[in-house]
Amino acid sequence: MSRQARKLEHLWHAVRSDLTSADFCDINLVHNCLPETSLKALDLSTNLAGINLRLPLFINAITGGVEDAECVNRELALTAKECGMALAVGSQMAALENPLYAKTFHVVREVYPDGIIFANIGAYSDVDMARRAVDMVRADALQIHLNVPQELMMKEGDTDFRGYRRQIEKIVGAVDVPVIIKEVGFGVAREQAAIFKELGVAAIDVGGKGGTNFMLIERRRAHAKTNPDLLKWGIPTAISILEAKAGAPDTDIVASGGLNSGLLAAKALALGANTVGIAGLAAKMLLAEGREKLVLCLNEMINEMKMIMVMTGAHNIAELREVPLVVTGETRQWLDQREISLSELFSSR
Repeated sequence: MSRQARKLEHLWHAVRSDLTSADFCDINLVHNCLPETSLKALDLSTNLAGINLRLPLFINAITGGVEDAECVNRELALTAKECGMALAVGSQMAALENPLYAKTFHVVREVYPDGIIFANIGAYSDVDMARRAVDMVRADALQIHLNVPQELMMKEGDTDFRGYRRQIEKIVGAVDVPVIIKEVGFGVAREQAAIFKELGVAAIDVGGKGGTNFMLIERRRAHAKTNPDLLKWGIPTAISILEAKAGAPDTDIVASGGLNSGLLAAKALALGANTVGIAGLAAKMLLAEGREKLVLCLNEMINEMKMIMVMTGAHNIAELREVPLVVTGETRQWLDQREISLSELFSSR
């Protein structure tokens, strides 16, 4: 099967799958009954990899490289423009292999010429491909995605992942924009976060377990019988944020993986993320209910975040990342067994 046909199947399955959310029940924000702030006085701007973002939410990588994706990417770009958000395009590998599909990505700049746009390639890409991907959308940053479990489950997927570190290092040194490492739903552990820091990446998108499950999608595509427990593979999003911070404390963090509400987004930011990426929710709502409903949903998330900021006494995103919180349950047990110290991660609180 061609890459183009596969991308279309991925989109079809993702939209028809039940929307799942990350589990943040162990992350508890402490209520501030005497906040010296106001909804009207909040500042939601943030910074990621040296890029100023108006909002701490953005539409994360979804699709591209097939004819039907041009319309989807147009609508996503219009949504991002209306909401004032950044936008990450889906994997550009198909367009790098066949220039005919570049138009499915060009469209985002046509409708959102002044927006913050992230390009997206696979970790096996070479420097030339990375540069062409950035040029294709005049990108402000470049995502390099990692999807080992998906590839292993995919009947036509890659099985050899040697050389990825060297490729990432080369790309970081060759492109003129910040590089963001992006997992696609299985999380980032402390050890790999430390490696990414050494390689010079500007940010880590943890892509934790809790959102779209691409192992499950590949299983459905192949009509395969797979051990159900294997489909639970990955590091939950909340834990992955803390793992990444432990391994790369000075590297910016993108939280993604089932963050489908303002409360979940606020908790992710309170754990230390710089911004939150929304993908599965955006794709499903856009294609099932239309762009107007998606814009309404994203604005509702922002409003919910504002409420939480006031209820925790945070005037801005930097202060939200410093509010008191309590970590309990399985998340606390995981951190204890991994010898990740919450007191060290949150020493300033």
